[in-house]
Amino acid sequence: MLTFRGKSAFGGIAVGRICVYQKGQQQVKRRRAADTDAEVQRFHHARELAIEQLGELYETSLKKVSEAEAAIFEVHQMMLQDGDYMESVENIIRCQEVNAEYAVAVTADNFSRMFSVMEDPYMRERAADVKDVSERLLNVLTGASGAGPTVAEPMIIVARDLAPSETVQLDKEKVLAFVTLQGSVNSHTAILAKTMGIPALVNTSLEGQGETGANERNLLEQLDGKRGIVDGFQGLFYVEPEEELLLEMQSRKAAEEKKKDLLQSLKGKSNVTLDGKEIQLYANVGNIKDLALVIQNDAGGIGLFRSEFLYLEKDDYPSEEEQFQIYKTVAETMAGKKVIIRTLDIGADKQAEYFGIPHEENPAMGYRAIRICLDRPQVFMTQLRAIFRASAYGNLAIMYPMIISLEEIRRIKELVAQVKDQLESQGIAYRDMEQGIMIETPAAVMISDRLAEEVDFFSIGTNDLTQYTLAIDRQNPKLDEFYDAHHPAVLKMIQMVVDNAHRAGIWAGICGELGADTSLTETFLKMDVDELSVSPSAVLPVRKAIRESNVGKKQQSH
Repeated sequence: MLTFRGKSAFGGIAVGRICVYQKGQQQVKRRRAADTDAEVQRFHHARELAIEQLGELYETSLKKVSEAEAAIFEVHQMMLQDGDYMESVENIIRCQEVNAEYAVAVTADNFSRMFSVMEDPYMRERAADVKDVSERLLNVLTGASGAGPTVAEPMIIVARDLAPSETVQLDKEKVLAFVTLQGSVNSHTAILAKTMGIPALVNTSLEGQGETGANERNLLEQLDGKRGIVDGFQGLFYVEPEEELLLEMQSRKAAEEKKKDLLQSLKGKSNVTLDGKEIQLYANVGNIKDLALVIQNDAGGIGLFRSEFLYLEKDDYPSEEEQFQIYKTVAETMAGKKVIIRTLDIGADKQAEYFGIPHEENPAMGYRAIRICLDRPQVFMTQLRAIFRASAYGNLAIMYPMIISLEEIRRIKELVAQVKDQLESQGIAYRDMEQGIMIETPAAVMISDRLAEEVDFFSIGTNDLTQYTLAIDRQNPKLDEFYDAHHPAVLKMIQMVVDNAHRAGIWAGICGELGADTSLTETFLKMDVDELSVSPSAVLPVRKAIRESNVGKKQQSH
């Protein structure tokens, strides 16, 4: 039996035969080009075909994942239209008088190397994207298929790496799990695995088993067709497991399936503890394609509608009408259940090129969220008009991210008043909505008593609150061991916010990742948190934790 350790991209247990997928390595040779103009033309023709292929992949992927996750193929299309990339290929062809394949391969190496040494983890991930789009170009130029792994029966896919374009082409019914030797848990491929619900390990080490060069390739070939187990919870991959381990893992897999079935029985049940304390349980979503998951998992409403994805999926600012139609659809679909729309939270790790946000050394603390909205009031008011118009069609609420001062709230209220005046003068119907703010910074926590007098509710964004409280970049994998969302300082801040909200007569919820941490569910209940908003798949597990809690009398912390 061989045992390998990797990083879990998605939990779950898979038992089955192994299918090793090895990409056909493009053997690119340098050839002298007598007619460089013809080679440049070959390059652009191949580029256009590759862009068409990516467009088809985008449409195919929409059947499997959300629009936000399928957008990686639009990003790849943009890479192939990037001026710097095209100029590099053309320059190599003309100056060195070489074939297009060689120029593409050299450009891919140069750009990939450039991205891989950047400090920003997001930018480092773009190195894999450059390789992917360049490999696609080479396939077109050489006539290679470039098709991803295909299997006739359900199997565990093992590969050195899988590009997003290959991952999204996987037939979910034929793939039990996948294991890659490269990649990171923050890569697009890992995100797609989570969305598709495929147990997956990335960055799996073959240390001590011939991990480099030809030895690695030989080892992979030896794995093909053998029995394997992927333990996505522990990050372990077993090959030819011993009978005792096989029986144990099959038992665990059956237990996991049983847990899922039992959770289904919680649909329609109330979110009430054993001693009668009730809490609202909502879902976080990124676009209207996620609404089916909200309904399927029986969430009580939407506690966080991330409106920035409407902007990230566009090449230009979405119009008021485009936004209105989406917000209206959400309101109507949720049929009277509360939907809290967070206004534009762009910036930091969420960038849209057309916003023209300049490079920042520390974007997490820079030009983002409400700061952009107040700096660009026309963009902000367009969104506000769309949301208020949609409020006539359901139970909408609105919240503003990254608030740190009373002055920001007052400026928001002035713009909201202008929007209402415009709609009234035009005879457009709207409803008055609850308006709240996200508490994401220590500054907002410390003045939450005063902020509570200005708004209708608080929603605590624990991801950023933890990041700013601990002075740790949550995007930096080197700091994972120091990042502690359970830190006493974070929990004390949550308690302070809830207490100040209740003194002012408003409610306070949690919409960050911490809300789905069932080890803290009872703690939040004892804190008197009014609402938890989690990913749709976490709704039923959190409901289970609520119904098994016995809160008792709250201990006063002050």
